[in-house]
Amino acid sequence: MDKKLHVDLSPDTLEKVSTIFKALSDPTRIKILHLLSEEECSVTHMSEVLNLSQSAVSHQLSLLRNLRLVKFRREANTVYYSCDDEHVISLLKQAIQHACCE
Repeated sequence: MDKKLHVDLSPDTLEKVSTIFKALSDPTRIKILHLLSEEECSVTHMSEVLNLSQSAVSHQLSLLRNLRLVKFRREANTVYYSCDDEHVISLLKQAIQHACCE
């Protein structure tokens, strides 16, 4: 029997992975990330499309921005948000595909 090498995950890696899954565990954040995976959006557009208050959207975007899952750019007086981590978006899309195809 061959012995396989087992690599322990560092505490830092475990914490980062846990934080990503916590971010993806909230339905509102899932809606926001899914929308942003399809198009760049302003807070106003997101609140209209997702039927959420601008305050709720802004609050969640702040958390997602701090985790570097979304980024923003300013154009005149409007801020546009987009995804900043394609790995997490891929994970999200896989989870959605899995849930839709059960």
